[in-house]
Amino acid sequence: MDASCAWMLPGTGSDEVFVRSVFAEPLSQVGLHLHAPATRTVADHLRALDHAAERHPIVAGGVSLGAHLAALWAARNPGRCAGLVLALPAWTGPSAGAPAALAAASSADVVAAHGITAALADVDGWLKIELDRAWRRYGDGLVAHFREAAGSDAPTFDELRTLDMPTGIVACTDDPVHPLEVARTWAAAMPRAVLRTTTLSALGNDRASLGRAAVEALAEGQPC
Repeated sequence: MDASCAWMLPGTGSDEVFVRSVFAEPLSQVGLHLHAPATRTVADHLRALDHAAERHPIVAGGVSLGAHLAALWAARNPGRCAGLVLALPAWTGPSAGAPAALAAASSADVVAAHGITAALADVDGWLKIELDRAWRRYGDGLVAHFREAAGSDAPTFDELRTLDMPTGIVACTDDPVHPLEVARTWAAAMPRAVLRTTTLSALGNDRASLGRAAVEALAEGQPC
């Protein structure tokens, strides 16, 4: 793997603050410097990867929606991607019926009608703290962001099969919004992917636990 920088994208309603807490330390342990762009739209996420890879290949990745976009970008730019770090993929291909897409659409409706506080009324613990911070940073663009994410495509099985670069995938075994079976499908399709698992409970106690599992999988998928 001939890149020293990893560009990581956030999930739906998340932000670069969360991305740094998950990936900065684990990536540094394998000699990769994290870049977490403060982008908010699908187009801006993809432009950030394009710009990053202008001079040399990069490691790309992200969480949930960010993982989808990194994989799609790599499928379109195979010579510019040296590796992938993919956390919590939520669906394959079109989003219709996927739990994460339904959750994003529902959040858009509640925020539009009642505001962020009402939308987070049934959320507690570490997740509420993360979402309350991140959602408010989207300002007036939050509802549009949710709706864009809910309607976006993830890579198809055929696109995943073309991604012949070292890839670490991580899923949480207790996460119904990002089903483990989706991560297994991705790992089975990608020629050099390794899947590791963790739990939401571990993530709540230590944000970097998710990143460590993904980076360990990436390292395992590299040639000796």
